[in-house]
Amino acid sequence: MAPVDADAQIPEHSLILPFSVEAAVLTITRKLEFDAGHRIPDHRSQCRNLHGHRYVLEITLQGDTVETEGAPDRGMVMDFADVKALANQHLVDLWDHAFLVFEGDTQVRGFLETLPGHKTVVIDRIPTVENLAAIAFEILANVYDAHYGVNLQLYKVRLYETPNCWAEVIRD
Repeated sequence: MAPVDADAQIPEHSLILPFSVEAAVLTITRKLEFDAGHRIPDHRSQCRNLHGHRYVLEITLQGDTVETEGAPDRGMVMDFADVKALANQHLVDLWDHAFLVFEGDTQVRGFLETLPGHKTVVIDRIPTVENLAAIAFEILANVYDAHYGVNLQLYKVRLYETPNCWAEVIRD
C-alpha cells in the first residue's frame, strides 16, 4: 500500500484503511435455533434424565468475497440466506424437535422405538454439547468446504445448550 500524502485533500466520503483487507481473514456468522431432547446416560446429576434444550447454533464461514461481475452474491463471502438454507437442509431440520440419543443408550432407544412416528436421531456418541458441536462441524464442513464461494470453508461451529453454556469447534 502506497504511503498517503499528508497534504493531499481527501473527500469526506473516502475511507482509508491502515492495513490491507486482503491480508486479513474474513469471516461471516449465521445464527440458527432449534429445539431437541437428549440425556447423558451416566451423568451424576439431572442430565441423566430425559430433557430438552433450545439450542443456538452459530456457523462461521471463512473465505474471500465473490467478485464475479453481475453475481447476486458479489461482495459477499456467502449469502446468509444460502448459509441458512444449507444448514437447515443438512442439520437443523433433522435435529429440530427430535430426541438425540446415543446408540449405546439401549434403554432409551428401546422406549423411543415404541412411539410410532417419533422423531429420533441416533448418534455414535453421548449427546453432550461438546459431541453435538463436533458432529455439527463434521456434517457442515462437508456441506460448505470448497463447494460454495471463493476459498470458502467452515471455520467454526458454536453450539449453545443454554445461554450460559456452549461448546465450539474451531478449524485448526
